[in-house]
Amino acid sequence: MEFLDLAPVTRAQGLVHLPGSKSISNRTLLLAALAQGETDIRDLLKSDDTDRMLEALAALGVSVTKTGENDYRVVGTGGSFPNKEADLFLGNAGTAFRPLTAALALSGGTYKLHGVARMHERPIGDLVDALRQIGADITYLGQEGFPPLLIKPAQITAHGSIKIRGDVSSQFLTALLMALPMTGKETRIELVSELISKPYIEITLKLMAQFGVNVQRDGWERFTVPAATGYVSPGTVYVEGDASSASYFLAAGALGGGPLRVQGVGANSIQGDVAFADALAAIGVTITKGENWIEASAPSLPLKAFDRDFNHIPDAAMTLAVVALFCDGPSRLTNIASWRVKETDRIAAMAAELRKLGAIVEEGEDWLRITPVKNLIAHAAIDTYDDHRMAMCFSLATFGGVPVRINDPKCTAKTFPTYFDVFASVVK
Repeated sequence: MEFLDLAPVTRAQGLVHLPGSKSISNRTLLLAALAQGETDIRDLLKSDDTDRMLEALAALGVSVTKTGENDYRVVGTGGSFPNKEADLFLGNAGTAFRPLTAALALSGGTYKLHGVARMHERPIGDLVDALRQIGADITYLGQEGFPPLLIKPAQITAHGSIKIRGDVSSQFLTALLMALPMTGKETRIELVSELISKPYIEITLKLMAQFGVNVQRDGWERFTVPAATGYVSPGTVYVEGDASSASYFLAAGALGGGPLRVQGVGANSIQGDVAFADALAAIGVTITKGENWIEASAPSLPLKAFDRDFNHIPDAAMTLAVVALFCDGPSRLTNIASWRVKETDRIAAMAAELRKLGAIVEEGEDWLRITPVKNLIAHAAIDTYDDHRMAMCFSLATFGGVPVRINDPKCTAKTFPTYFDVFASVVK
């Protein structure tokens, strides 16, 4: 296994230009493909996840042309993919797999969707159940409720109300919302459970509106998709920097004194993970924000221990699990059940790796309690479970004055291939 040895660091300051948001990138690619007209997408994230979406769109007959280093032109299909048969390998990209499942279920073609072994362990049953309510023909090719899937042409009867759960992954609701305008009929979606990760649904709704479809939201229980004629290209779309990736550098600014500024997200971001900055502020970090930047600094350690519900920012919350090593007492992260069905079981993985550093960790079905120790264990070899966020989070352990080994560092290619180079450029 490849590994990367990180030296202890004492200081972090400077400026980081963030890569594009994964969530915005893959949503925008699919919306542009479904829209009428051509869309120029600027600052698209270059990563494994977006590569899988680009490959899928090409296999479906969508014309996508690279026009710059991170810029693409997508010729919209008007809601009907040219290729009615395709075999799509989507890796472990949930932001590609879930929305494509819904869109292809309404596309009148025969499609096989599959991915890596972990993707086949990530549930999709709630989305399939919702799509079957309107006539979609979807078959599980393996375990019931999980990929791989076979989609066949079906008579779609989208009208009235569709019921869906929202307590496993918000991507199921996102997928349904993005696909339903293809039917041209007004459809109501009703949540039959709590909706997690609400800020990600906000991203979906704002991007749909940018492409001309305005969904009516009644609290977080009902969504009405209008009887629209489909999506229309807005012309040019700019992808925000990734707010989840910003969390590692804002935390570095906090642990390494700062000031450290991230460029690409700010006070006006449509991404919920910018709330990570507020979580840092609550434990003693100095946060300042501009329209397109956020800066973090802290006068000294330790930071204040915390007990906080992270249902709204589950991805960025992982960063705070490592920050908890530098707090003045036990910290607790709650309402994080969605960690169990991500790229790995992140609750179990985070607990195991924090213990390697000496922390006392208790875990529950949807919570972690982390008690820091005075001196971290040196030379811990951190396993990353093919999970990009595990690798990036644990780089922050080097602020504990100990060298840390990161196994399989290249897993960051999922969202941030150059992460460790950028990290090295702002720490001393």
